[in-house]
Amino acid sequence: MKVKVISRSTDEFTRERSQDLQRVFRNFDPNLRTQEKAVEYVRALNAAKLDKIFARPFIGAMDGHVDSVSCMAKNPNYLKGIFSGSMDGDIRLWDVASRRTVCQFPGHQGPVRGLAVSTDGQILVSCGIDSTVRLWNVPVATLGESDGTHENSAKPLAVYVWKNAFWAVDHQWDGELFATAGAQVDIWNQNRSQPISSFEWGTDTVISLKFNPGEPNVLATSGSDRSITLYDLRMSSPTRKIIMRTKTNAISWNPMEPMNFTAANEDCNCYSYDARKLEEAKCVHKDHVSAVMDIDYSPTGREFVTGSYDRTVRIFQYNGGHSREVYHTKRMQRVFCVKFSCDASYVISGSDDTNLRLWKAKASEQLGVVLPRERRKHDYHEAVKNRYKHLPEVKRIVRHRHLPKPIYKAGILRRTVNEAERRKEERRRAHSAPGSSSTEPLRKRRIIKEVE
Repeated sequence: MKVKVISRSTDEFTRERSQDLQRVFRNFDPNLRTQEKAVEYVRALNAAKLDKIFARPFIGAMDGHVDSVSCMAKNPNYLKGIFSGSMDGDIRLWDVASRRTVCQFPGHQGPVRGLAVSTDGQILVSCGIDSTVRLWNVPVATLGESDGTHENSAKPLAVYVWKNAFWAVDHQWDGELFATAGAQVDIWNQNRSQPISSFEWGTDTVISLKFNPGEPNVLATSGSDRSITLYDLRMSSPTRKIIMRTKTNAISWNPMEPMNFTAANEDCNCYSYDARKLEEAKCVHKDHVSAVMDIDYSPTGREFVTGSYDRTVRIFQYNGGHSREVYHTKRMQRVFCVKFSCDASYVISGSDDTNLRLWKAKASEQLGVVLPRERRKHDYHEAVKNRYKHLPEVKRIVRHRHLPKPIYKAGILRRTVNEAERRKEERRRAHSAPGSSSTEPLRKRRIIKEVE
């Protein structure tokens, strides 16, 4: 007689790395789970509430400057390093992990207006109001150790003196050239003390510029005459130009879609453009209540961060009209520069109160090691929140952000003014002869003209 014994392995019904949690086998037949949607809705509601409970975006401040932080730069080859320049000429390299100064770069006699790091991460380029461009060697030995070497001072590799003050600098994503903005756009080589070429379109000052991440020879600039101009280094003249109603303070290209860029404007909005079709903006990003001073895209290209004169930092989806997050503290003053970290996990802001602040890109994200079971739980919460985000209760909780009273009141005032303008336009159109009044969307209305 043959007897067959049923045997089971313990691993089949025990969860990973835990001997006390039994695996539960469920039947997912919808006929047997009549309350599935109700249960998931409650879970989505609880997940939205938990997000608010655990939302602690502020990590810490990096204190060391004695004047306003005016510009920042990332090192593409070193995740923990961030360069900052201040209005008193001080340039510092920070270790973000320990939030301490690794090295200082003294030499500028006035405000530092631009910082850029070469593609290989070896050369730092700085420029300022003192009409000098300085090249610095990025210290490799001190990058990993910021405990005993955080007061090192570096000497410039080269100092180029020019006849005009500089307002911005940017390095090619792939190449040895860098560009400076001032009375004109100058293109420099690291090995030459004179610009190899210059571009000029109009007589006004150029206040910001950015190289295209996909095409090394294309760069976009904004000027004090409210213009946005595209240049191609392979041509002897600028290619395209648009003039807006208000000044653009900063420009940032989308690294994943290099034909698109977003402009931070004085009228509290950001405008996303397609460089091939500049007659209207692709998207208008609203929510700030004062001039937007700086902008930087995430390495993923799916969102960007802005810093504003209204003392807040906001994170927008690349195609979203309103901000996903708004960060502020009681002591933070006007924000002049913002950067996404190279791993898209953190945001660094520099403000008028001499501090650099470190924020989480996702306010309720758990820092440190996340176990596989925790990761699956977080992913499930995100999925159910996304599934029920259109329902009123979940939508209200997810969208709510606490704002300081001055910003809250300024936002209400802006909405009131915009609503009054909209009503006035509707009434004018209703009492005009058919076809006599043309209507333009905001995407087109902000542009005065396009110059080829």
